[in-house]
Amino acid sequence: MKKTFFVTALLLLSVAFAQVEIRWFVGLGAGKQEAQVIAQRAIVDEFNASQDRIKLVLEVVDETAYEVLATQIAAGNSPDVVGPMGIRGRASFPGVWLDLTDLLASNNYDLSDFDPALVDFYRLPDQGQLGLPFAVYPSYISYNKDLFDEAGLAYPPSDFGQPYIDADGNEKPWNIDTLRDLAMILTVDANGNDATSPDFDPENIVQWGFDVPTNDDLRGRATLFGPGNFVDADGNAVIPENWVTGLKWHYDAMWTDHFYPTAPYKNSPLLLEGNSFDSGHVAMADNHLWYQACCVTTLTANWDLAPKPSYNGVVTAKLHADTLSIMKGTKHPQEAFEVLSYLMGPAADRLVSVYGGMPARKSLQGNYLTKFAEDHFPGADVNWEIVTKSLSYPDIPNHEEGMPNYNVARARYNEFNEFINSTPGLDIVAELEKLRTDFQAIFDQQ
Repeated sequence: MKKTFFVTALLLLSVAFAQVEIRWFVGLGAGKQEAQVIAQRAIVDEFNASQDRIKLVLEVVDETAYEVLATQIAAGNSPDVVGPMGIRGRASFPGVWLDLTDLLASNNYDLSDFDPALVDFYRLPDQGQLGLPFAVYPSYISYNKDLFDEAGLAYPPSDFGQPYIDADGNEKPWNIDTLRDLAMILTVDANGNDATSPDFDPENIVQWGFDVPTNDDLRGRATLFGPGNFVDADGNAVIPENWVTGLKWHYDAMWTDHFYPTAPYKNSPLLLEGNSFDSGHVAMADNHLWYQACCVTTLTANWDLAPKPSYNGVVTAKLHADTLSIMKGTKHPQEAFEVLSYLMGPAADRLVSVYGGMPARKSLQGNYLTKFAEDHFPGADVNWEIVTKSLSYPDIPNHEEGMPNYNVARARYNEFNEFINSTPGLDIVAELEKLRTDFQAIFDQQ
């Protein structure tokens, strides 16, 4: 009996030593909330129990994920698989991602369950296939029906291509101008005056007509007016004309029209320190699906979803999309690919659901929104179809796409974003030209 025990122990020990350790780094996007961490750990345990060649290790890093990953890369101690991460996460670390082309071919990986355009979305010139479609987070307008009712206003349209029909039956195009008109009426001060009234007090606002809660990113805000980037095809710094218009519109909305909260208001307890739509004090918000899942948790008002308004006749519903990638520094690319295949295959449905995204796999999309509604908002009467329809209006190029000297450039535009959110009286067009000049200097440093 002792001999049998000894042999068994030796076998177990040899298996343990033979195992390849693959580290899965989470923190550049979703995956940090408690429920998400629990789900990820369960999937790691399932994977490890399913075979004995690979030991998958989960590493979840919260607020300092970007700094931690950069340190690991510099030290030659990079993880093997990273994700979920959006375009910004991937672009923050240029040149470190493994081209999956050969692994896809050698493993006969089936790509037929993905929209080819989404596969191409992750194929970058001179870099290769850096990821595969995993989760998509469409954007749309969330609106507070109770605040519309209090103001006696008709709701926004329920589908793309429909006009806005006011309470008297008059039709208007559902565009930026109509959204602004509604937002002005829906912005109210402590005395009950709306922003169209000469008696309106901008120093004592208690309700706003429009906002971009929590993810108040400069490029994302500008994309309401169409796609763009701060770098052109030749590597020169630019501020696209539509983005100049869009950022001036947002700046005027804060400091002249007052229907969009400034930084002091947004960071106040009244607007839940940035989670403004959930506070119940914002009538309309430019939201993504991930926000609906994570952050609309205390709102007691009735709310619904509407399409994005058009600008110059064109609708742009900016898209957030997550993937998982393998790092070039991995010592075990085949094993890392097996983990990637598991996370994006058998585990994809559960992971995407807990992250609050929509599956990129066509086979998983059928009942996704029904389950999403049941899990997060049971009994709510919401126009969930607008989420899927928004996928037909993505921003190409994506607003989170890379730029030269990306992290420095991003820090500069985040600084600029905070500056305009906090500073009245600016010539925003002149300030944007200063920003462009700064970008050029940053790009030239690379």
